[in-house]
Amino acid sequence: MNMDRRHLFAAGLGATFAAASASQWAQAQPAMRPVNPGTRPYSPGPNAEPYSKEEIVHAASDFFGAASQGIAGVIERAFRDNGQPTGYISGTEVSGAVVVGLRYGKGELYMKHRPRKQVFWQGPSAGFDLGANGSRVFTLCYGIERPDQIYHRFPGVDGSIYFVAGFGINYQRADNITLAPIRTGVGGRAGANVGYLDYSRTRHISPF
Repeated sequence: MNMDRRHLFAAGLGATFAAASASQWAQAQPAMRPVNPGTRPYSPGPNAEPYSKEEIVHAASDFFGAASQGIAGVIERAFRDNGQPTGYISGTEVSGAVVVGLRYGKGELYMKHRPRKQVFWQGPSAGFDLGANGSRVFTLCYGIERPDQIYHRFPGVDGSIYFVAGFGINYQRADNITLAPIRTGVGGRAGANVGYLDYSRTRHISPF
């Protein structure tokens, strides 16, 4: 009987020591965070996801600080002519002209599930044009699947300028990509010149 008690006592001590050791080892290990669904990065497909008209009206209204009724008309025209854009650029630009004009701008390209890209643009214009101005520009981008496709020279499309509720829009096209810059405060300048804009990764002093 005494032998059995000694064995039981020794077994109890061993179990206690093992439990204490296991507890100390567990406390020394880094805590494991649970993996929840949806925490992995999104893997975009080959085709860019388009923006709805409501999304664009909301983004443009926030950017211009204008009532949605004022910008909705010109965006409606762009959607009717081109469909849903796959990206947009928000930025500012300065321009001036005495017959021959220059335009410089800077902004950021936004696309769903794509990295945001900084964009510069510059270009000449010619026509019955006189004056200088600075403006905010919100450019709808059609046919762009990857952000780097914006870095290209885009000629203006003759006769593509429209004015709705103080906003002006015109179209630029190259390689099946259409850009539709929307500007405020452009007055008569946008309606009296033709030219192109070169969109680049860095600022260029020369517009040519």
